[in-house]
Amino acid sequence: MEKERIQKRLHKILDISPTLKENMLSLDPIETKREKIRAFLSDMLVATFEDNPLIPPLEWIMTREATTVFRNILSKRNERLAGYSFLEYINDLLHKGDLRGIKTPASGFFAELEHLLKGIMGKTGIYSDKIPAFLKHEGQKAARLRSADLSRMNRTAQKFLDRYPCGLDKKIIRKRSVNKARILKHFGATEFEWDDWKWHTRHIIRGVKTLSSLIKLTDEEYQAVKLAREYRIPFGITPYYLSLMDYEPNREKDYAVRAQVIPSLHYVEKLKELRERSEYSMDFMLERDTSPIEGITRRYPGIVILKPVLTCPQICVYCQRNWEIEDVYSSNAAISKDKLEKALKWIEETPEIHEVLITGGDPLILSNAKIENIMYRLSRMKHVERIRIGTRTPVTLPQRITDSFVRDINHFHNPGKREVIIITHVEHPYEITPQMLEAVQKFRRYGMDVYNQLVYTFYNSRKFEAAALRNKLRLAGVTPYYTFNTKGKEETDDYRVPIARLLQEQHEEARLQPGTVRTDEIVFNVPGLGKNYLRAVQHHDVISILPNGRRVYEFHPWEKKLFLADTFIHTDVSIYDYLKRLKETGEDTAHYKTIWYYY
Repeated sequence: MEKERIQKRLHKILDISPTLKENMLSLDPIETKREKIRAFLSDMLVATFEDNPLIPPLEWIMTREATTVFRNILSKRNERLAGYSFLEYINDLLHKGDLRGIKTPASGFFAELEHLLKGIMGKTGIYSDKIPAFLKHEGQKAARLRSADLSRMNRTAQKFLDRYPCGLDKKIIRKRSVNKARILKHFGATEFEWDDWKWHTRHIIRGVKTLSSLIKLTDEEYQAVKLAREYRIPFGITPYYLSLMDYEPNREKDYAVRAQVIPSLHYVEKLKELRERSEYSMDFMLERDTSPIEGITRRYPGIVILKPVLTCPQICVYCQRNWEIEDVYSSNAAISKDKLEKALKWIEETPEIHEVLITGGDPLILSNAKIENIMYRLSRMKHVERIRIGTRTPVTLPQRITDSFVRDINHFHNPGKREVIIITHVEHPYEITPQMLEAVQKFRRYGMDVYNQLVYTFYNSRKFEAAALRNKLRLAGVTPYYTFNTKGKEETDDYRVPIARLLQEQHEEARLQPGTVRTDEIVFNVPGLGKNYLRAVQHHDVISILPNGRRVYEFHPWEKKLFLADTFIHTDVSIYDYLKRLKETGEDTAHYKTIWYYY
């Protein structure tokens, strides 16, 4: 019965392309089928460059892209890289008498195959047959009709944007004042202490008992935090950041905020398992291969990362360096004085370095004096033109951004000679508060720019959610800088979003925002190599679709036209499973229907 069900479904999908179906159902050897399919795809590709009335307007773009992807998948080189043959798999499903020993295709596999064939045959159906009215006219009448269309488009976008509350909304501010009062009462603290960043670090919430007495937790949240402490997995929340969470556990508004720091059970269990293998199995970015000396990471010719401390006031669940972090705000997380000296000496003796990113961990947990000393040492190096400070404290602990601290680092911001930049990490408009806003303005009053790096996760990937963040960031004086695809670490599978969704968001949602707002670049961090610019299709290829519905990508190194470097093979999360999860949260997945046609 299972075999009949699978074959019946395959037959129905192959009906989209009678030529392909005839080929796949024939008894020809697999290599003959491969050549015939290639010939058919070549004909389809050539047709997209001609004035072919059989392909509807604009569908030729989908045909060209889908055909290219299918041609890539048929490549024997790509089959070797993926460790699997998409063509042979379909052939086996159609012709083998016994499917035992063959992986059962997931719903996501069927969905990928169906949309791939629809793309090739110009049958995506994403375009309306109705020609826009303004195209039938010229001059002012055309302009007015076009303007009306644009207004309708913007009103639709605004309905989505309005779904996402901002921490600057008056109702949210009032709600959080109640949260703050509850937290202060619990700790027996005063308003004066609340404004002291060191009070917050002394009262980081680390245990489930304290956390559950301050906000209501779901059963899974309670269990995950409890196990995190038992397994010695870094967990902690500053009192300030906890005040951003709603008391009730329905996560209607604070969905993304809770997801930042309260791990899922999958995360906790998987991290425990990975730790028992070896710490290096968790080094996704292969920092061990790009660290010429302890405290330094280098992936680019003129830029270096300096890591003076490996902990934060609180830990983001998807942290790149979670494998190196012993605990939240650990007392022995700072690099030793001797090792820091050697790292600084290395930068001093490497004149090719023009820019230093001070990060960690979060370097702003260090004292003003220690940070100022590092800045002073770097400023004495004539070849260092730019110093970046990577910190999440404006979001998690804005009290840390004191006037005295800003004045101290401003000494090293010398326009025309040396630039000091702040790189922060805001995930959602709900994190933008009056306190965060004031922290940003302190830097800006002294002429220092503040940029944002967004990690695109399941929890901020709903329609126009990132667009809402960009807009609020710009109004707060923060420039969107990078949007990172969540790294493909095993423990963060339930945080990851298909690459197609990032591409869709950039083309269909960010594109509706002014150019001054959509300034971020979407990137995939290639282990050991660095950033791959997802927007540029020449930097990556889809090379296979696995039985579980996951696409396999080959990412090209940024150096590829400069000198020889290896590519990186990455298995993405399933689009089908992602849409299923969205639906479970109440999203109308019809709004995401074009996602299948982004590669």
